[in-house]
Amino acid sequence: MWRRILLVVLVALTGAAPSVVARAAGRSVGEGLLPFPSDRFTVADRSSPTGRRVNFAAGALPANASGVHIDPAEWNRQDGFSPGTPILVHVPGLDPVASGIAPVTDIGRSLAPDSPILLVDTRTGQRTPYWAELDAHAADRPDRQLLIIRPAVALHEATRYVVVLRNLRDRTGAVIPAADRSVPSRLAWIPRHRLYTAWDFTVASAAGLTGRVLRMRDDAFDGLRRAAPAFTVGAVTDFTVEQDARIARQVRGTIAVPSYLTGAGGPGSRLNFAAGEQLPTASGGTYPAEFVCNIPRGVSAERPAHLSLYGHGLLGSPTEINAGNVKDMAQRYGFLFCATSWIGLSAADVPFVAGVWSDLSAFPSVPDRLQQSFLNFLFLGRAMVSAGGFAANPAFQDGQGRSLLDRRGGLYYDGNSQGGINGGALTAIAQDWTRAVLGVPAMNYSTLLQRSTAFAPFQRLLDQSYPDEADQQVIFGLLQMLWDRGEANGYARHLTSRPLPGTPVHQVLMHVAFGDHQVSPAAAQVQARTIGARLHRPALAPGWSDEVVPFWGIGTVRSYPYRGSALVVWNSGEAYAPPPTNLAPSDPKYGPDPHEFPRAQAAAQLQKATFLLTGKVIDVCGGPCP
Repeated sequence: MWRRILLVVLVALTGAAPSVVARAAGRSVGEGLLPFPSDRFTVADRSSPTGRRVNFAAGALPANASGVHIDPAEWNRQDGFSPGTPILVHVPGLDPVASGIAPVTDIGRSLAPDSPILLVDTRTGQRTPYWAELDAHAADRPDRQLLIIRPAVALHEATRYVVVLRNLRDRTGAVIPAADRSVPSRLAWIPRHRLYTAWDFTVASAAGLTGRVLRMRDDAFDGLRRAAPAFTVGAVTDFTVEQDARIARQVRGTIAVPSYLTGAGGPGSRLNFAAGEQLPTASGGTYPAEFVCNIPRGVSAERPAHLSLYGHGLLGSPTEINAGNVKDMAQRYGFLFCATSWIGLSAADVPFVAGVWSDLSAFPSVPDRLQQSFLNFLFLGRAMVSAGGFAANPAFQDGQGRSLLDRRGGLYYDGNSQGGINGGALTAIAQDWTRAVLGVPAMNYSTLLQRSTAFAPFQRLLDQSYPDEADQQVIFGLLQMLWDRGEANGYARHLTSRPLPGTPVHQVLMHVAFGDHQVSPAAAQVQARTIGARLHRPALAPGWSDEVVPFWGIGTVRSYPYRGSALVVWNSGEAYAPPPTNLAPSDPKYGPDPHEFPRAQAAAQLQKATFLLTGKVIDVCGGPCP
């Protein structure tokens, strides 16, 4: 897969105009948006849940190397900013160490009484933990190097936050004079002693973040009523033991899912909105969601297979269920895994996604199609558990016409990497399952991208089309505002508690790879704090963590078996703590990538299977894992 991605990216790079490789000169458009986010870019709107509406002016968002500005139309539908937004400001001469700014390795310092940065919830007056870092990609360009403040827990929806910077110091220890910016009059209560700057912004509401997909879900299932979705079985392949010792039969086909996308729903399509409507409406057709299911050896009518959806990784495909580790778990514990595509970020989307980085006005298609993919997964799951669904089809029966599926046992979810990231959002809206395993997961792509080795080819495209480093950080903040609709960051506040309307409470098990090169463990910790997951301790043997207080702010599993959501860290013993800034661990000194390590461990598979089938988290390590 990565060879194909690299090939597409290289083609895009070689086709770029020579002028785009030069770095931008002069003041960037992004600087006009600083500090970001800010209620300066919103207007009052009594019809929105937050009372605000984002209002970026035409030409205000960054332009690509061809001079084409990002079209703000889709952003201006938002009623606030992301609950995981990067908070951006430029402070000339800033030295984070001399200033005492909390790094990712010491998040607890962000709540110290003398902390130089305050992130305050105006509803409660409470401070929010964070970490902050200078953009390492602009280390040689101080005039473009932004300070990035990252919330260490998802911000509360429909809430106004105030950011205060004070007592900032340069490398000599001298206090940096106040910025030449006027503090809004509504923040006049902030003491001015050694204040550098202060501003406020409003976080989007739950309806603004999740309302589109909930409308799609409820509308589609109302039309379905209690019936199984229509589906077509295509290829049915029975394997001999010599061909496959773990899988007896593979079934491929398509599920007919109501389409809420324009046109045929392919790459580049958008959610369909009727005139004057704020929420998507069905386009009148169906989306043929392809599925692949593997029936493991050992199942029978007397011992039917447990039913689980599977979520594939970045720009992958449903055939990831053919991976050895997935087959192992299927055969060992009797799971039928069925998968469909994360359309928007699947293998078929690679050319479109590569092209998006040359003109980010096209980006809204990605989260739009991801929301349709959520519905596709939900319909696939319903076909698996419905009486008139897969169980009634000969492809899922034995030679006597008896079902091989354990419908009474219910439905589960297991996904890895992107399947762990998107799986958090999918589970938060799921009505047919209450337990999910999120393998090597996290949330918040604005944090993840530059910390991932997988993003390297796309960073090259970004450097070509939007070469200014300040613009790039603003772009990540802008993308997150829309990406929230299609990944766990926009749903995390409702994943395990405070469920969304018409949705049950869910329980999740997170398996994190220490030193992961592709999905930042720091972002996984943010998710764990947000959803209230408890940590298996000791998570790491002494000497492995680079944090002052390892896994700060995450509770501990006190005893086993544990009923609740949990985070278990798996250490391959070969990888090391990643860079403490927005760089990927691409240097050989960080060791081999442990990204696929947890899912391949027999103990991890036992823990996953036990959790899915019983709701109990068991201790399979007796100490750090493994």
